[in-house]
Amino acid sequence: MKDGWIKRALPRSLYGRAALILILPVVTIQLVVSVVFIQRHFDGVTRQMSRSVELEVAHVLAQVNAAPDADAAFARVAGLAMALQLQVALPGQGVAGERRAFYDLSGRTVVSALRTGLPALRGIDLKSDIREVRMLLTTRHGDMVVVVDRRRVSASNPHQLLVLMIATSLLMTLIAFIFLRNQLRPIKRLAKAADAFGKGRPVRYRPTGATEVRSAGSAFLDMRARIERQIEQRTMMLSGVSHDLRTPLTRLKLSLSLAEETPETAEMLRDVSDMERMLDAFLDFARSEALDDPEEVDPAELLYNVVDRFGPSVTLGPVPAGTMAMLRPLAVERALQNLVGNALNYGTCCTVGLEVTDRVLRFTVEDDGPGIPAEQRTAAMQAFNRLDEARNQNRGSGVGLGLAIASDIARSHGGVLRLGESAALGGLKAELVLAR
Repeated sequence: MKDGWIKRALPRSLYGRAALILILPVVTIQLVVSVVFIQRHFDGVTRQMSRSVELEVAHVLAQVNAAPDADAAFARVAGLAMALQLQVALPGQGVAGERRAFYDLSGRTVVSALRTGLPALRGIDLKSDIREVRMLLTTRHGDMVVVVDRRRVSASNPHQLLVLMIATSLLMTLIAFIFLRNQLRPIKRLAKAADAFGKGRPVRYRPTGATEVRSAGSAFLDMRARIERQIEQRTMMLSGVSHDLRTPLTRLKLSLSLAEETPETAEMLRDVSDMERMLDAFLDFARSEALDDPEEVDPAELLYNVVDRFGPSVTLGPVPAGTMAMLRPLAVERALQNLVGNALNYGTCCTVGLEVTDRVLRFTVEDDGPGIPAEQRTAAMQAFNRLDEARNQNRGSGVGLGLAIASDIARSHGGVLRLGESAALGGLKAELVLAR
């Protein structure tokens, strides 16, 4: 758990993580180069230049101290100061102590070098005029002020290097971001196509991008084609089986209806009717993935159609109207009909409702039946699974496909079918959650 905060701090998207991988080395290199270059190169160069000026000022100071009086001292150093490009004032007034801007990195080295070589130095001013160095020195004839061009004691301002590095880094980072976006765009398109296919909304997709992304895109297209082919084959197989079996069942039903009416023939007619109903259920299950195409519909209208189909046994709860969503209307209606029919088979009444959020649609169907135990709810949504102990089979004669069909339709819309306990009616609560 020690690295849990690190995982929470890291960006979740691939774009954010790739940008972090790009920016972190650039910033690290900038810091390392800046520290090493400024501290070593600029510091060494500035110290050498300051040492040269310190020797010149020390020579001038020695000439002043060697003169018998102030006038003679000034006359002696006037020509020398001009030759050395120094401005000398004797006597002169200056500020004692050290004056330097906090951001003047090279100024710290200048002050240190001059104080080391000039014991008579009382003050140094680098702040009043950033283009010059003003020194206050003590002599036998009073205070002397020496002014030196700042370019003679320190290298060029290191901030220029920093500005150049930052500007270049920003430009290269921008170029890298553009390149990174172009590389991630095919991945986003692949994710969008996979998400749409998972919601039953196939979109046009063509693999692009790097070789690895193209391979993943081609694998996705192959997988999508195999799944669509398997669904089509399953539908055709069950449709063919249903069609082939209907003919002998119809002949058998006709023969039984023409035969003498006995308890045995009545029982056989019921068996034939059950077989026809089972074939219809099998065909519905096979066609649950391909009932219709997605379109913009009002989910409230679908719920109204289901309620009208079942009549007064169904109570309509809160239903927000005027919301549009991309759905397969026939498939959603089939799922709701299965849920409501299942509720009425094992209960006396049911309540349906609709909740709409920014991301999902939540249809609810509640009944007053015996419900399904929590440990058996997952098995109840599997095809051809009938829970004898949970639901009274004398109340219904299904083949265990109603919940399986509803669950498949929910998954094809990027959603899920949840089973729970109804707090209002005490029976089963089914939630059909669909992505918008």
